Amino acid sequence: MRPLALALLLLALAGCGGPRPQLAPLAPSDVVLAFGDSLTFGTGAPEDQSYPAVLGRLIGREVVRSGVPGETTGQALARLPGVLEEVRPRLVLLCLGGNDMLRKVNEQETAENLRAMVRMIRDRGADVVLVAVPRPALLADPPAFYRAIAEEFRLPLEDQVVKEVLYSTGLKADPIHPNAEGYRRIAEALAELLRRSGAL
Repeated sequence: MRPLALALLLLALAGCGGPRPQLAPLAPSDVVLAFGDSLTFGTGAPEDQSYPAVLGRLIGREVVRSGVPGETTGQALARLPGVLEEVRPRLVLLCLGGNDMLRKVNEQETAENLRAMVRMIRDRGADVVLVAVPRPALLADPPAFYRAIAEEFRLPLEDQVVKEVLYSTGLKADPIHPNAEGYRRIAEALAELLRRSGAL
């Protein structure tokens, strides 16, 4: 029985991971939308060194920077339809939630706002990559709802690089924003995720 039980356990564990979520390949003319708050805006670095600007150079595609400093997920949800209509992206990089945590917005509300944005983006025919941000505490991980949403919608998830950057003093311009090198690290991690997920 023991070998059989072990085999069943290994099979169950293998099934839990499943295949990596895949993205449709980006054509050279496809537009990528980076949508978020100050981390997307690039607070702490010149505009041409924000992560969307660096990412555009790395992947050879137009990456539109649409970040509003201080924005919560509720505010972003209200802003998103107009941005999607204007930009008409093929892929959206969704990086939000930090301001909700700073303002102590209920996590369920934050998660539902993110889910609503994912549905809206997909309804417009675009793919989504979710970028998680850590809790505003020393060496804290991103909240579990990011991974839950990624698994629910089968989204590629980048949940390490923002934490690594924000917990490295040499990569920060101030206590809560990266410097140019920090944004470059984020852009590089996202470019690698896009490659692994089949977009490039």
